[in-house]
Amino acid sequence: MPQNILFTSCDLGPIHMPNRMVVAPMSRRRADPDGVPNELMAEYYAQRAGAGLIIAEAASVSRRGHDWTGSPGMYTDAQEAGWKKVAAAVHSYGGRIFLQLWHVGRMSHPDFHGGQPPLAPSAIVAKAKTENMGGKCDAVTPRALETEEIHGIVADFAAAVTRARRAGFDGVEIQAANGYLIDQFLRDGANQRTDAYGGVVANRARFLLEVTRAACAAWEPCYVGVRLSPTCRYNDMHDSDPVATFTHVARELDRLGLAYLHLQEALPGHYLANPVAPKVSPHLRKAFRGPLMVNGGYDANTARDAIANHEANLVSFGMSWLANPDLVRRFQLGAALNRPDLNTLSTPGPKGYNDYPVLP
Repeated sequence: MPQNILFTSCDLGPIHMPNRMVVAPMSRRRADPDGVPNELMAEYYAQRAGAGLIIAEAASVSRRGHDWTGSPGMYTDAQEAGWKKVAAAVHSYGGRIFLQLWHVGRMSHPDFHGGQPPLAPSAIVAKAKTENMGGKCDAVTPRALETEEIHGIVADFAAAVTRARRAGFDGVEIQAANGYLIDQFLRDGANQRTDAYGGVVANRARFLLEVTRAACAAWEPCYVGVRLSPTCRYNDMHDSDPVATFTHVARELDRLGLAYLHLQEALPGHYLANPVAPKVSPHLRKAFRGPLMVNGGYDANTARDAIANHEANLVSFGMSWLANPDLVRRFQLGAALNRPDLNTLSTPGPKGYNDYPVLP
């Protein structure tokens, strides 16, 4: 019987993966109050070291780019030291780990910034929920970034990449998806600028490309990945022509020699699926010639088929990894999966975090 391609090895540049299953970045909000990763987080990621690759939850690149209580950052020495313990814990079990980096843009709240509004490409409020110090609330109208501020955020990303490298990560992923700042620049539903960062797709893609080039300058391109979500409507995102927008983006990213492109285009039935949008992944598969990772509602069979049919090289899993630290073994054996406890996704402490059972 031929081996399931999902369990075959794969190389991302110098990084050898024993299988093609990736832990998707998931915000679990267990960091200390100052955004410092802790021993609980180190244990959580070490439990999942059997993955071909772990992409750790998004870390903010600056205080102004921070989002919610419990979310980690990568802009202070204490945060860097905390992440160093996480990376070391994963490596002690033979694993590989990238760190996702983000700026949340308009999805932050004035409570976290001394009453100042969140930042965005344009002063367009998202018809979505965010959080303040008291919990869930409506998103607020952001302030449009000045051009010089954009340059400063590019520098923040580069500095965070340098910190991730020093902390011992195997690479970084730029979060350009799911309605956060870079995605807000990419899609014309959130970007109505009239300067060099708005209007035609080449201008809207400028910020992402500047961030990615800065990341590649701080580290080699083979240690940098990018995540996109062309048709995801999460955080009130939309674009008038996602095929044209993201084909251009993928073509430009292809020139950089990145480790991979991470595409979140959910399968039908997934809560992030967009049933009325055109399918963008085939266009990106042609435009980006490097390794393509897909995400969004995959199981053992659909992941195997996506790789076997050359639709992707890797598949990332979110909720499945969350509740099953031994997901590779469960898929190999066809064993039943633990169900995630949705009530503890973002609550402090080990319950619903480090206490999921593994197979004997």
